[in-house]
Amino acid sequence: MKRSSLHASLLLTLTLAIGCGETEKPAPTPATPPAASTTPAKDDHGHKHAGHGTGPHEGAVADWGGGKFHVEFTVDHDKQEATVYILGDDEKTATPIKATTILLNINDPKFQVELAAAPLEGEAEGAASRFVGKHESLGKVQEFAGSISGEVDGTPYVGEFKEGRHGDHNTK
Repeated sequence: MKRSSLHASLLLTLTLAIGCGETEKPAPTPATPPAASTTPAKDDHGHKHAGHGTGPHEGAVADWGGGKFHVEFTVDHDKQEATVYILGDDEKTATPIKATTILLNINDPKFQVELAAAPLEGEAEGAASRFVGKHESLGKVQEFAGSISGEVDGTPYVGEFKEGRHGDHNTK
């Protein structure tokens, strides 16, 4: 038994000596910064915006519901009219919603426009992917920024947009 105790004691001592003999080294500092993360940013919801904010109607695109919907803002200055299109998660496909109005809020000059449903041909009764409204301030040729809000199936949505260079949006 003495021999078994001695072996166990030596084994334990040897294990501790080997384990304690190593010191932890800090992680090496990279010489170059790490590559950009592939994890989406909080508001990036995992995909890039087509044309970085330009939609199929040449308007400014905003996220509306964490990527579930997108809204595209266009303006016709001559008609003093804004049109907002509801798009799907691909930012291209017209996606009708069951709503009669949505609200456009412009930051500068500060004003609101209630946009009424204007269904595209073939959209089901009571649903629309296009909403239109008029306001005299939309006649001013400028790059508009603001938010678009509405409710779909009892869930409120809001998306902020900002037009790029004036030539980037609909002026027909």
